[in-house]
Amino acid sequence: MAHLARDKKKLLLRVRKINGQVTALASSLEQDAACASVLQQTAAIRGAINGLMAELIEGHLKEHVASDATTSEECQQDVDSVIRVIRSYLK
Repeated sequence: MAHLARDKKKLLLRVRKINGQVTALASSLEQDAACASVLQQTAAIRGAINGLMAELIEGHLKEHVASDATTSEECQQDVDSVIRVIRSYLK
C-alpha cells in the first residue's frame, strides 16, 4: 500500500503516542489512580484510536477505491472490504 509507505512516519508517530497513552493508563491502574482520571485516559485512547482508524480509512479510500487505475469490479471489491472492516470496528 503506497499510502502506508508514504505516511509511515506520521502513522508510526500516532501509534507510538497511543502506546504511551496505554502505558500511562496501565500505570494509573497499578497506582490506584482516581476513577475519573482512568476514565479520562481511556476516553483519550479511544479518541486517538478513532483518529488513527479514520486516517487509515481515508488513505485507503483515496488510494484504492477512488483511484482511476481500478476497474469497476475492483472498486466494488474494495468498497465491500472497507465496509466489512468498518462494521467489525464498530462492534
